Amino acid sequence: MTPEEIIQRVDAALGAGADGADSAGAACEVSQGTVTVTVSPGAWLAALAFARHELDCDFFDWLSAVDELDAGLAVVAHVYSLAGRHHLLLRSVVGAADLPELPTATGIYRGAAWHERETHEMFGVIFSGHPRLAPLLLPDEFEGHPLRKDFVLAARVAKEWPGAKDPGDRGGAARGGRRLPPSGNPEGWGSG
Repeated sequence: MTPEEIIQRVDAALGAGADGADSAGAACEVSQGTVTVTVSPGAWLAALAFARHELDCDFFDWLSAVDELDAGLAVVAHVYSLAGRHHLLLRSVVGAADLPELPTATGIYRGAAWHERETHEMFGVIFSGHPRLAPLLLPDEFEGHPLRKDFVLAARVAKEWPGAKDPGDRGGAARGGRRLPPSGNPEGWGSG
């Protein structure tokens, strides 16, 4: 199936807002032969089900997120058709505010479970209906979401980032002030 055929089928099925809510429908673009379909959070499951059942994307490859600052968190899933040999990226942007949330994809792709746990832990996206959003990589007492751009690296409180100074600045003024990690200032950090 060519990217153009995929786009035609997606537009026909999801273009008018398949979720029935106030959706802007699906937006498609092609890059390097891979079609990216951006849908509203309300159309997330419909787009995944359409990819699996109508586009024959039976292989779930990965799911993660990208912190797009003010736009929110873009959750991206890559699926592949073993028979048709075509790739598809599904993308939905959720607000980065209090509780970014999407429904779980585990009912459509069982392989999404681990990826959703990791994305929940690293970015703070809640996948409602997930069977077990338990910590996967970080210790239980860890606070924050380390892959968000607003997460302060504790090591930078102790030692300034080497690239923090403007090359043309003789006075050595840092671009941004030092920020404390979310848990405050650990004993002795940043006092050197």
